[in-house]
Amino acid sequence: MENMQYAEELVREFLVFRGFTNTLQAFDSELSTDIGKGFQVDKIMDLIFSVAIQSGRRDKVLEFFGMNGNDLLQRGQDWAAWFAIPYVKKPNSDPEFRIYFSKEWYEALRLSVRNFFKMPLTKPRMPALLKINSEKTTVNRLKKDIKQLNLKLSELQALLEEKDGQLWHLRSNASSLVDASTEETKSSSSVVYEENRLISKDSRETCPPATFQIGEAEVNQDWIVAEPAGIRPEINIFKSDPNLSSQSSLRAGDGGTADTIQLFQDGPYNENGRESHVEDFPEVKVDFQETFLGHTSPITRCRFSASGNNIASASEDGTVRIWTYDSSTPASRNATIYCGAKIMSLDGNLLIGTADGGIKAWNVDAKRVVCDLNTSEAFPSVLDIKCSPVEPIFVSAAASKGHGSSHLDSLGFASLTVWNMKTWKAMTVLPLGKDPPAITSLSFNHNGKILAAAATDGMIHMFDMSAGLQITGWPAHDSAISSILFGPDETSIFSLGVDGKVLEWSLQNQGQILWSRNCSRFCDPESSKNCRHEMALDANGRRLLVTSGSVRAPIYQVRGHAIGLRTLPHSAAITTVDWHPTLPLFVTGSADNSVRVTSMS
Repeated sequence: MENMQYAEELVREFLVFRGFTNTLQAFDSELSTDIGKGFQVDKIMDLIFSVAIQSGRRDKVLEFFGMNGNDLLQRGQDWAAWFAIPYVKKPNSDPEFRIYFSKEWYEALRLSVRNFFKMPLTKPRMPALLKINSEKTTVNRLKKDIKQLNLKLSELQALLEEKDGQLWHLRSNASSLVDASTEETKSSSSVVYEENRLISKDSRETCPPATFQIGEAEVNQDWIVAEPAGIRPEINIFKSDPNLSSQSSLRAGDGGTADTIQLFQDGPYNENGRESHVEDFPEVKVDFQETFLGHTSPITRCRFSASGNNIASASEDGTVRIWTYDSSTPASRNATIYCGAKIMSLDGNLLIGTADGGIKAWNVDAKRVVCDLNTSEAFPSVLDIKCSPVEPIFVSAAASKGHGSSHLDSLGFASLTVWNMKTWKAMTVLPLGKDPPAITSLSFNHNGKILAAAATDGMIHMFDMSAGLQITGWPAHDSAISSILFGPDETSIFSLGVDGKVLEWSLQNQGQILWSRNCSRFCDPESSKNCRHEMALDANGRRLLVTSGSVRAPIYQVRGHAIGLRTLPHSAAITTVDWHPTLPLFVTGSADNSVRVTSMS
């Protein structure tokens, strides 16, 4: 029985822990001669029918009747004939005993004995120790079910948002067509007059330049190719109205087919062209939102814990705060960690990297720092730190000092160090070549075998962690990369450049871009001077949240046609973002010293 073996191992472990060596020896000795066979019916049956019935020992029969004969005779005469069986040469041929040597009687006996043992041993009153493993298995199964249900919920919510976006587009188009029809009616008489005048002229004569106005856009007739009589050009106009992010169509007449001309006014395009202003995105629908105001300086990093039950937030004042966002979760794990330097990096497993080369690990249950390391003096800035999802190791990306004043210019060369989380000692340094540019962001794949590293020269490096070698790399951006993430299906990787370009790269066809967005209006140069912009993917990889120099941050639909969303506003730039590992929750940290966790409805 699996539960029995698990309980026995617990008892053995406890005896070793307490130093009860004599008890342990006695325990192991009795286990080796386990008469009860672990309460397993099949083993008990084998013991009985292999030792007692098939041995054929006459001396044991005589011993049995010598010990129990008087008692058996007092019960009745049914046993009287059995006293002769030790002296019968062939009892299997004797009419008195022949039936007891038949196969049918043997099978009936075996079945009866099995049933006798099965009832009390199948459902005995189990001690609490034996319930530990089964309850642990049940809890893990329920957690797995909850995780799957949460992922399904997130998928359904994403699908609903996509449908809402499509419905919003259709309504906008309908409104635009009504406006176009009204404008067309007003100008129809002048258009007909102009056509008649053009028809009367020589067909080779070109139309003189002129400009007419439709709605808010000006159209220069030099742009329109002369058409045969009866065919009128169709003009598609993109408005800059914040309430209209989809294409509006205006017809200059009712005749046949026409060439299409798209006119883009100054400013951002919508999802069909370039990026829209964040004000063009609908505001995210919120189930609940909680704000944490415990910090006294701008937030540099905030992360959900690996379980999602806690949030860690770091600020420029050198403090990291652990807090809970759910009232049902006990606040006993809340804590403040004083690091003495600006926090540069933070991992969900509560690994902390500072600007003075410090690396700390915090144990939530013990509420204490379990390790306090330092990188070499040559590489004092720990720009990023990532824990393996499988192995007890983590990787730190440290940089030497540069000579510039901005955040990127102040970074020199890179050093990637692999650390052992059992000994808290450095294991190896990953090769990057001579004088490598600083590594700004790290990401492990799901099984921890591949590590992606993004550099200030726009390169993406891929490492085989089992071999400790670089296996590939490619130039991804013309400028520095500030954030990198593996896609949810492990077939792609996302990169965010300081120029604001988000690119999804195929890992099956290296160099192929699967999806892209331009976030340059959010990653403004001023905010990039003091902090590293970053992005975060939700659990199913459908939504991409990006930091912003504005008070709101954009949430993009990855490879979707629905318009993006915008977060509720902070009072200053949004400097850090993260998604819950399983739920539709995201956290944002701001230069206004606040941290907010938001649940999407």
